[in-house]
Amino acid sequence: MGFPESFLWGGAVAANQCEGGSKEGGRGLANVDLCPAGERRKEVICGHGKSLCLEEGQFYPSMEAIDFYHHYKEDIRLFGEMGFRVFRLSIAWTRIFPKGDEEEPNEEGLAFYENIFKECKKYQIQPLVTISHFDCPMYLIEKYGGWRSRKMIDFYLKLCRVLFTRYRDYVVKWLTFNEINMILHAPFMGAGLCFSDGENEEQIKYQAAHHELVASALATRLAHEVNPENKIGCMFAAGSVYPFSCRPKDVWEALVTDQENYFFPDVQARGYYPSYARKRLKKAGVFPQMEPEDGEILRENTVDFISFSYYNSRCASASSQETAEGNLFQSVRNPYLEYSDWGWPIDPLGLRITLNQIYDRYQKPLFIVENGLGAVDEPKEDHAIADDYRIGYLREHIQAMKQAVEEDGVELMGYTVWAPIDLISAGTGEMKKRYGFIYVDKQEDGKGTLSRFRKKSFYWYQKVIATNGEEL
Repeated sequence: MGFPESFLWGGAVAANQCEGGSKEGGRGLANVDLCPAGERRKEVICGHGKSLCLEEGQFYPSMEAIDFYHHYKEDIRLFGEMGFRVFRLSIAWTRIFPKGDEEEPNEEGLAFYENIFKECKKYQIQPLVTISHFDCPMYLIEKYGGWRSRKMIDFYLKLCRVLFTRYRDYVVKWLTFNEINMILHAPFMGAGLCFSDGENEEQIKYQAAHHELVASALATRLAHEVNPENKIGCMFAAGSVYPFSCRPKDVWEALVTDQENYFFPDVQARGYYPSYARKRLKKAGVFPQMEPEDGEILRENTVDFISFSYYNSRCASASSQETAEGNLFQSVRNPYLEYSDWGWPIDPLGLRITLNQIYDRYQKPLFIVENGLGAVDEPKEDHAIADDYRIGYLREHIQAMKQAVEEDGVELMGYTVWAPIDLISAGTGEMKKRYGFIYVDKQEDGKGTLSRFRKKSFYWYQKVIATNGEEL
């Protein structure tokens, strides 16, 4: 029993959190570049603090990040040393189309990713590519308002056609949008949305979401046309929502919160707006405007597999309770769980529950593409880092994943840890919130040598992969 021989072990990163090189290779400015570290970050990523250019006195950590742009050969070699079978990464849209609406793509950007894929091939690592990981050209945001405009669909599909065609020999697994449901919680980061006073924000978010859903379906069709070997997945931020108590109102609150998250994969995997969404959005006056062909587009172009991030479960109550953090979602604090340094619940069994719920709902192959622990690592003088807390977190989550496969019959394609190497936090912009098996000498103020060092967890994960999850 155990994991199938074809199981894909690896790690996941995002261009805006690791790449840097933001002014090199003809790259244009993107929304993710303009999310500052510090107090302003939250209002900016939520669309309430307009950030349309680099401002004096602000620190933008994604501009350099960990400089994967210049270190990718070294980093992929380390991934190969760990035994990775898959590496999830994203494309920086503005490396390919710096403004977003050019007629021809930027060859320097295309060559950069081709070189990455060649490097992966050298170590027998499959790329799993996220086409849009919180990434939107600023030119398209300023000119069209980001994904509030339907014109974005054509710009996105032009990007997709270039990627599917150019990288046909290297990539056959794609994700259309990262954590697509995050548009409801971080709309500037998720879809380039900035709000003005008096606007109906919920209506704008769901209209933009509809445009992304149509774009995802059309990209799925295009991928299958360009290369029948292509497999396309959706990706959402998952984590089962528990009722705070068995009080029926709490149970109902949990169900409604769960449905809010499932709305996106419901459309992408089943091909239509679920009845609960239609009713609630219409009642709230925020049902999106659709074109006559949209229903057919969604229905005929469902995804091949379901991918998701899992960091924690959530908890819901109909009455006021103490809250807890968790991947840009606030929820009620669960008294039965331990919490990370950043206040996120730690719930390995919740991963097994989530896997079962998603698989029961869709009956399509699943892929866990983000799971990990953000923590403060303290290197010793010899650069050694004994991150047993990270090993413990991952061990318990992999064990839960294994039980879901072995005992529950969940069909699971693979597991990519977030993140195999330290990088910039999307939610907070911090560098001290480290996830990696590989330590990067980069500090909160942007200083550091950018040298890479293996942590204790590096060798632990190496053994996990070598034994296909048998030795944890």
